[in-house]
Amino acid sequence: MTKRFFDLFFATLGFLLSLPILVVLYSIATIDTKQNGIFSQTRIGQFGLPFTIYKIRTYGCSIDKPISKIGAFLRNSKLDELPQLWNIIIGNMSFVGPRPDIAGYYDTLEGENRKILQLKPGLTSLASIKYSKEESLLEKQENPLDYNDTILFPDKVKMNLEYYYSNSIFGDLKIIWKTIFH
Repeated sequence: MTKRFFDLFFATLGFLLSLPILVVLYSIATIDTKQNGIFSQTRIGQFGLPFTIYKIRTYGCSIDKPISKIGAFLRNSKLDELPQLWNIIIGNMSFVGPRPDIAGYYDTLEGENRKILQLKPGLTSLASIKYSKEESLLEKQENPLDYNDTILFPDKVKMNLEYYYSNSIFGDLKIIWKTIFH
């Protein structure tokens, strides 16, 4: 109950305060990508249920030039994730928890690892801090999908399971602090 109150209060406050920024980012993304400036995608959430996540669109419609300098800036600064405050407000996400992934990952976990699905996905986590440069890490791999599936994802599962067993409001505040100053 305390975590939900914290999430709802600060996500609503953050959403209202960032609304002018969101409008500007939406407009820039719409012009930059020549598409709707909000990107939505189905992700796996709490209890393995799908939900729609929202982000500022950073990829254009051209295959040969998928991301612009503006899109790269938005992704690197994490400003593209501001719309996820709405996901927190409506209860799909929390500030802290495992980052939501596409189908085929968390929803296929077995045994003790499935306990991760009891958690709401989060805007940040220790795993997302550790792998904040995941895209550039994957770009350096000969087989990025295999590297993700055999190295990165299992490590994220391990870290998220540790969070499952130790999560607390105080722990969440420490993770949020680390995220801000990362």
